[in-house]
Amino acid sequence: MTKQSKKTLWAQVVKTGIIKSNLIPMVAGLMLALYTYQYSFTDNIANILLAFAGTAAIIAASGAFNNLYDRDIDALMARTKVRPTVTGTISIKRVAIVAVLLLLIGLGLLYLASPLAAFLGFLGVFFYVIPYTMWTKRHTIWNTEVGSISGAIPPLIGWAAVAPDIWHPACWALFLIMVIWQMPHFYAIAIRKKEDYAAASIPMLPVVKSARRTYIQSNIYLVLLVLSSFLFLPLSLGLTLMSLILGLIWLGLSLFGSRSMTIEVWANKMFLFSLVHMMTIFSTVIIYSSIGLILNAL
Repeated sequence: MTKQSKKTLWAQVVKTGIIKSNLIPMVAGLMLALYTYQYSFTDNIANILLAFAGTAAIIAASGAFNNLYDRDIDALMARTKVRPTVTGTISIKRVAIVAVLLLLIGLGLLYLASPLAAFLGFLGVFFYVIPYTMWTKRHTIWNTEVGSISGAIPPLIGWAAVAPDIWHPACWALFLIMVIWQMPHFYAIAIRKKEDYAAASIPMLPVVKSARRTYIQSNIYLVLLVLSSFLFLPLSLGLTLMSLILGLIWLGLSLFGSRSMTIEVWANKMFLFSLVHMMTIFSTVIIYSSIGLILNAL
């Protein structure tokens, strides 16, 4: 096996795509905390690096634990049956050792940034592995809601790495928006991959109920996402308007676009726009906070 192929296989084990996508909200939470409390970026560079590395490590550990536990159902789905944990290309024992090491290293790095960041990191891994992977994913249509808790922890970790606590409204605005955002995002994936989930008997909403029920529930969460934009209002009118406009566009795409699309095309459009929404929201928060920090330093 070549060095490149080993790297690719381990990337599948730790789910590098999820690591990258979750680091963006973490950085947004961190930068917003620095701006909110008027802390110096350079004075907190050590905590920033620790938060970045620590968060990446615990997310990688979560992905590895998930792959270990889901080997049986992964073998039944076309998109996951070639994962190293299914094919045995990488031994289960080795994956387990790496997962534990990544978890311990990640929590250790986060603890050096702040004990609160480490505690939140532990909660993120716990919710992803136990309530989600080992329980709700296999037994209830509400698995997406449960999984969204762990998916929304990264901005809290970033905030806690530099801030004294996590009770500021701006911090929870990021968390709640991230929780709500995940529902229409993952419902779209569930429709796109419905056959895979059905083959593995995973009770995703469109599998157990219907695509119509999934469509309705997605719109309910999109309305909540639009309303959640006002959580930014005490902090910034600009962020509020940007979030509000993006949410309304997404809701409009869902309500009016569905009239001329099949449910599969609708799901593809919803999935793609969900990525645009997340990237725009959190990138704007990072840019907004960065500019504020620069101006305050002048």
